[in-house]
Amino acid sequence: MGAMFRGEEVVLAQLFLPTAAAYNCVSQLGELGLVEFRDLNASVSAFQRRFVVDVRRCEELEKTFTFLQEEVRRAGLVLPVPEGRLPAPQPRDLLRIQEETERLAQELRDVRGNQQALRAQLHQLQLHAAVLGQGHGPPVEAAHPDLLSERTPLLQPSGGPHQDLRVNFVAGAVEPHKAAALERLLWRACRGFLIASFLETEQPLEDPVTREPATWMTFLISYWGEQIGQKVRKITDCFHCHVFPFEDQEEARHGVLQQLQQQSQELREVLGETERFLSQVLGRVQRLLPSWQVQIHKMKAVYLALNQCSVSATHKCLIAEAWCPTSDLPALQQALQESSSEVGVSAVVHRIPCRDMPPTLIRTNRFTASFQGIVDAYGVGRYLEVNPAPYTIITFPFLFAVMFGDVGHGLLLFLFALAMVLAEDQPAVKGAQNEVWRTFFGGRYLLLLMGLFSIYTGFIYNECFSRAATIFPSGWSVAAMANQSGWSDAFLAQHPMLTLDPNVTGVFLRPYPFGIDPIWSLATNHLSFLNSFKMKMSVILGVIHMAFGVVLGVFNHVHFGQHHRLLLEFLPQLTFLLGLFGYLVFMVVYKWLRVSAAGAAEAPSILIHFINMFLFSRSPTNRPLYRGQEMVQSTLVVLALAMVPILLLGTPLYLRWQHRRHHLPRTPSGPQPDEDKAGFLNSQDGNTSVNGWGSDEEKAGPPGDEEQAEFVFSEVFMHQAIHTIEFCLGCISNTASYLRLWALSLAHAQLSEVLWAMVMHVGLSMGREVGVAAAVLVPVFAAFATLTVAILLVMEGLSAFLHALRLHWVEFQNKFYSGTGYKLSPFTFAVEDQ
Repeated sequence: MGAMFRGEEVVLAQLFLPTAAAYNCVSQLGELGLVEFRDLNASVSAFQRRFVVDVRRCEELEKTFTFLQEEVRRAGLVLPVPEGRLPAPQPRDLLRIQEETERLAQELRDVRGNQQALRAQLHQLQLHAAVLGQGHGPPVEAAHPDLLSERTPLLQPSGGPHQDLRVNFVAGAVEPHKAAALERLLWRACRGFLIASFLETEQPLEDPVTREPATWMTFLISYWGEQIGQKVRKITDCFHCHVFPFEDQEEARHGVLQQLQQQSQELREVLGETERFLSQVLGRVQRLLPSWQVQIHKMKAVYLALNQCSVSATHKCLIAEAWCPTSDLPALQQALQESSSEVGVSAVVHRIPCRDMPPTLIRTNRFTASFQGIVDAYGVGRYLEVNPAPYTIITFPFLFAVMFGDVGHGLLLFLFALAMVLAEDQPAVKGAQNEVWRTFFGGRYLLLLMGLFSIYTGFIYNECFSRAATIFPSGWSVAAMANQSGWSDAFLAQHPMLTLDPNVTGVFLRPYPFGIDPIWSLATNHLSFLNSFKMKMSVILGVIHMAFGVVLGVFNHVHFGQHHRLLLEFLPQLTFLLGLFGYLVFMVVYKWLRVSAAGAAEAPSILIHFINMFLFSRSPTNRPLYRGQEMVQSTLVVLALAMVPILLLGTPLYLRWQHRRHHLPRTPSGPQPDEDKAGFLNSQDGNTSVNGWGSDEEKAGPPGDEEQAEFVFSEVFMHQAIHTIEFCLGCISNTASYLRLWALSLAHAQLSEVLWAMVMHVGLSMGREVGVAAAVLVPVFAAFATLTVAILLVMEGLSAFLHALRLHWVEFQNKFYSGTGYKLSPFTFAVEDQ
């Protein structure tokens, strides 16, 4: 747990991996997740690296896996989660997996193709049968030429060029949205020399591609002449119509229809067998694909890691460099020895010196992960820098609760978080994909503490859904005031508002044991009282929070061996902050302790005293708090102003003097002879660490060439000037920024009061009878609960969360935390296993 406060020590290790065992060694490291590999081939393109062919084979397999996965999803199946931890396959097993995968993919392609062809053929047969069975028939004159009609001429023509013409037919099906256009074009193109009949199919037919039911329009076109027939066929082809043969005689059409139905039945049987075989193939894919995907992902990750290694001069081993926590070095050595034991040559690991800043490693658990995430969202800390997360566990929920203080609202938030904590191991809860839910679930312990602290501050404010609770007897006595003031019935009738004077004996008995006395909820000056109380409380909490941040900077200065910063930065910063705003807190507390109710009318104004402190003046109407106050205030202002040049010039001048003393042409960020913790990683001394990274103003030279970098005083001075201005002005603005605690706390209380008065109070006063009250309160309480959750819990809670986040990032962390590091990203298979 100690590493949580600063992070773990990380060293740069060099690995010598025998060529025959390199794959097994890296695979074992991926299972353990101990090291982060450095790319030793940064100047080599990805296509020229040693294992690029193996990576390509894995990528080709992944493409095939994608095809198989889409086929499984297309069939409505779900791939199961692989059970257990699957190791990365050996290189010799890759060929077997590739062959089986290609065979399954080819079988799926063939079966899918046959299935599509059979469905298309069955669809054609069904359309043909629908056309024949739809009731289309040739005109009566064509079907029965011997019968007469009223249009049949009584005298037969004597003969001519058209005496041998016969009626021809074109039958088929077209999509419904094309039917009207087809009929119109046929009529115009053929100038009416045809008879077209369009009917909708009685039952929808299954589309062979989408498998959805679709309605078709069948048509029968009767025409005379070959030229008209050619036009009809061209037009139907343009509309992509399905055209089928159509017999003249009814008996022939009936025979064709029976033949079509028989063929359809045979096709259905064949299609059923095809689908059964397809389900068998998909079952094999469903069983084998999840494990193959995990294994090939691991294999690809291993080859990508091996591509970052360099080859030795003898080509007998691979050389890798990796960041590794010092505590994991024994486990790393043991894992490499076990992985390389089969080849007879053991892998070797040893520590090497490095000038690069190591990555930051802070191990977290379920409880601390959300708090560490808040800090990392601002910026990952530098290597071995003080980590604000352990302190944020307490300060963040507390500052949130100051703005969100309400027993009822805090209890609802606490119960919601508690339900998530109790159900955190359930697969349905952990595997939920809803983004909003995953956000809440990831911060469940943060919400738990936020609700718990809100209950605590709610008891201090004595507010539960904006109502005060009388937990202890009130410290004020109305009876004593009535007895000693002589309140008569006539006086009470003329004065609807009564005043309790604490100077009257027996009126104010004692302070309330915990929190605010509930009698204040009945007072007309309740809001004025809370304004004064919460405003002073916000300033006190803000100054304490900022001073704590300045004190935490001491641990950074001591750990990095920058002892000059204790005198040139820490003490001036603390003197400036406490000399001005710490004195303001002192005056608030002093006035609370020394001014009694009897002298409240003549109590001095702290605000006027604080303004006169900077003006070096006094107000005749505002009496001093204590003797010698003017001298103390003037001394504090002068002392605070004297700290500004020390902050501005102290560190640059010291670094310049130190540079001249050592006569080194490099920046002080390099290792100094008298600073052991700023040295290199010593492969022989396990207690040595790389800690020699100071603040930004010490890095005056180019970062890539620290040894030849020259000390540039102007750059160091500019950096220090920026930090000095930021701190001095920030002390003023940051103190004012903490007043958001007061503003949001009052806003939350007033919103709760308005919601109760506009909803619940109205509902409770609507009916006096039991039945009427019950009927009214059900919808009223539902509305009150909905608005409470939507406005006070969600909206107000999010607002208080964001303001607490700002107070930690801007007002607290910038006093000691740079956040300019980068995380240790170990090579691990944990993602693939999940």
